[in-house]
Amino acid sequence: MPAHDRTPSLPRRWWWGFVPFIALSVIHVGARFAGAADIADPTKLTLMPLLAVAAVWAFRGAGPRTGRSLAVPAVLLLAALLFSWFGDGAATLFPFAPELPVMLASFGIAHICYIWLMTRHIADRPFPRWALVFPLWWIAMLVALWPALGSLAPAVAAYGIVLAGTAATAARCGKAVASGGLLFLASDTILSFRIFMPEAMPDWTSGMVMLTYCAGQGLLVAGIALHRTSPRTAEGKQAGLAARPARPLAS
Repeated sequence: MPAHDRTPSLPRRWWWGFVPFIALSVIHVGARFAGAADIADPTKLTLMPLLAVAAVWAFRGAGPRTGRSLAVPAVLLLAALLFSWFGDGAATLFPFAPELPVMLASFGIAHICYIWLMTRHIADRPFPRWALVFPLWWIAMLVALWPALGSLAPAVAAYGIVLAGTAATAARCGKAVASGGLLFLASDTILSFRIFMPEAMPDWTSGMVMLTYCAGQGLLVAGIALHRTSPRTAEGKQAGLAARPARPLAS
């Protein structure tokens, strides 16, 4: 049976590690919608560390049970979260550097880690036809934002490629990962207009940026953890390989 047609079987406690991240996400997003910067700003820097804790909790002790090494997927996932944290705290963590270029570079590296992880360790199906929307999204965003980008146009264009690449690669994975990729794309789309066309974006869109960002990152991590730590996922892949007809030898 194909891997994506089987329901993952994990201990019920595997998701407990996500509780602190979910709680702080609710507080942070609520503060964003309320315009409470004194709460929103410090809580933002707790989000990715707490999500990293959730990832470690979900991955812990799974290698012997699944018979697969989790070292490389875990390192790539934690690297994606680390560079996402750098992007979240660009102004605070790197006060000596211009904020926006640091954000673009940090999140760009995070997306490359996600793409590498999903392509090599998670994806189990070809690109769906609807994934053609991502190149169209990239073109539309550049057309809409180009007059306001100035000298950052090349960097924004390059970042758009890796952002769309994450969403497109996530479409090759399970529903949770695919949904996470779409929400991450939505978050950065809203954020781009807030940065480069602020007059067109009402204040409440600040909350929408973080709502979609937290949900997207959380679903990416949860979906990846489910896929890599589920014994049934491994069994399904092995069964699928065994069911394939042998390729005839050349005479």
